[in-house]
Amino acid sequence: MNLAVAFLVAVVCFVADQASKWWVLDVLDLRTRFEIDVNAYLDLVLAYNRGINFGLFAGSGPEQQWALAGFATAISLVLAIWSWRTKDWRIAASCGLVIGGALGNALDRITEGAVIDFINVECCGFQNPYAFNIADTTIFVGALALALVAWREPEDDPGDATKSKTEGAGASDNAG
Repeated sequence: MNLAVAFLVAVVCFVADQASKWWVLDVLDLRTRFEIDVNAYLDLVLAYNRGINFGLFAGSGPEQQWALAGFATAISLVLAIWSWRTKDWRIAASCGLVIGGALGNALDRITEGAVIDFINVECCGFQNPYAFNIADTTIFVGALALALVAWREPEDDPGDATKSKTEGAGASDNAG
């Protein structure tokens, strides 16, 4: 059941990411306009990220793009297995957020040779040099939610918890 939750969330995130990229590139024609000022806080700017976060390791060629796409796919597979095994729908949903975003960016790497970023947020005179996309957002939110849910409420096997409590009670009875 939880694998279905992860799958549904991943599909929604993947489609939202790819649809938003199509919209800004083809409908708003960001490929030729390069920048669109939406308001004082939001600009749409065309950026091709050939590296990882914040453009780190961006100097390599197509081999790196395939390697990064493969890495994203491998991570997605691990998260899908975790979703399949978990009893917590929140973990599955969080995994789905990361999977959808990772596969959206992996598709960009394969089809465009880089991840397409286009959202630029600015405030209070600060000129933000970085752009991001919907996939980056779902990866960040999913990873944060995954860390919070997994950290706060670790999955315990009720049989193990009962066994530990029983053993602990028996040990203290025998000691006294």
